[in-house]
Amino acid sequence: GHRFESCSRYNIAPRKLGAFLFFAYMEEYVVYILASSKTEKLYKGHTSNLIERFKSHNALSEKGWTIRYRPWRVVFVRFFKTKKEAMCFEKYLKTGVGREWIAKNVHFE
Repeated sequence: GHRFESCSRYNIAPRKLGAFLFFAYMEEYVVYILASSKTEKLYKGHTSNLIERFKSHNALSEKGWTIRYRPWRVVFVRFFKTKKEAMCFEKYLKTGVGREWIAKNVHFE
């Protein structure tokens, strides 16, 4: 298995309220990889709102690393149920083994 698979899986348990069963609000998190259209640079990150984050990388931000390599395009996304899972996979992608995984599994065309 991959190193990121060793991260704990977190489930949101249902809560009973009166006679009804309600589930805690579940937000999805996404790990994404952006590729610069100008260079061969990649950016890896996670967010709970990919559309707004993508706008930030491509237009809204006025400082930071990503503004130097605009425009960006999304080349990979993977959804997670918890922020911890997303952060763990993002961290994995930034390792040497993760970069090898990207080279084998992410297509940039």
